[in-house]
Amino acid sequence: MVEQYSERIHTEHAVLDIGQDVGALVIYTGKELLGKEIEVSLKGNDTKKIHTAIHERKVNGRTVFAGVFLALVAGDYIIRALPSREVTITGGHVTEVDWSDIEVHIPASDHHHTHGSLPGINGQE
Repeated sequence: MVEQYSERIHTEHAVLDIGQDVGALVIYTGKELLGKEIEVSLKGNDTKKIHTAIHERKVNGRTVFAGVFLALVAGDYIIRALPSREVTITGGHVTEVDWSDIEVHIPASDHHHTHGSLPGINGQE
């Protein structure tokens, strides 16, 4: 199946599937990453990568560019970008990373991953 990027501006609310041992991650970027896919993986498990696309979103009258991971099992993750970054996902919470004012490079993907959330968790984007 070929994934296609949609240029529409996302104005709807993201429905997060969080609670107990599941949290969410929002990564804010600059416009230059619009349409690119960003990946995360549990620390120590590079073989299972989860990805989501960077979309233009309207939030409280502002334009932001962000990737939203709607449901991630709690744990320590590595954001697969340059610079890379470790984040801790906590059940029932949204973790935010603001890269909107720095240059970020997303390396080419090997496409051995899941889209939007871990298997068995609803709410993929």
